[in-house]
Amino acid sequence: MNELLFASALTLFAGLATGLGSFLALMTKRTDAKFLSISLGFSAGVMIYVSMIEIFVKAQRALVAELGERGGAWATVGGFFAGVALIAVIDRLVPAPANPHEFPHDDDGRSRRLMRMGTLTALAIALHNFPEGFATFVSALQEPSIAIPVAVAIALHNIPEGISVSVPIYHATGNRRKAFTWSFLSGLAEPVGGILGYLLLRPFLTDTLFGVVFAGVAGIMVFVSLDKLLPTAREYGEHHLSIYGLVAGMAVMALSLLLFV
Repeated sequence: MNELLFASALTLFAGLATGLGSFLALMTKRTDAKFLSISLGFSAGVMIYVSMIEIFVKAQRALVAELGERGGAWATVGGFFAGVALIAVIDRLVPAPANPHEFPHDDDGRSRRLMRMGTLTALAIALHNFPEGFATFVSALQEPSIAIPVAVAIALHNIPEGISVSVPIYHATGNRRKAFTWSFLSGLAEPVGGILGYLLLRPFLTDTLFGVVFAGVAGIMVFVSLDKLLPTAREYGEHHLSIYGLVAGMAVMALSLLLFV
């Protein structure tokens, strides 16, 4: 029971970061593009580092222990690219104007489309957050030692998602409460996805499946970083800002993992 409560709390923390992003965006009259660029690069750095240095390695160790050296290596790589394929399919199913990492440039007179964009983005993020919630929940149950870094990485990744929901809705309606509510609700899909995924798959969760899921989590996080966070970070600031944020994110995550050694 304590393990389930811990997993639920971490997943809720990661999901509520969407609301935090909304709150930060609504406290300013205008979105700071340079800050957003650095933040997105930072999130990408955190996610890439923890995925490749920690999650992928632990997944491979677990699978090698269960399936042997050769079988474990193949299962890890297969799980990684299965995660990439899963999030890529989800991303393709989301209409481009509603992509949760495409922030609206609303200074060109297209304000009439912002409300629709914000609403679609909220729905897209809810869909997008289900596998992330399951990833956080599973990591908390299987590997508590890295559960907190994973939750922090996903939470950092969710902050700009909250911004992407609240900014267009606020600029379309002028209503901060409505913008925050939509963003907050979209973030709740994270803990819902974690709990539902666990309940549905609990009868099938073995050490081997946990290892494959962990490898898939790494694939999901790397894909989101390379396909969404970094390209969007470059669009919102100078190229060097996104790279500085990327390196800073890796450094912070490396330091946090060393503290847990």
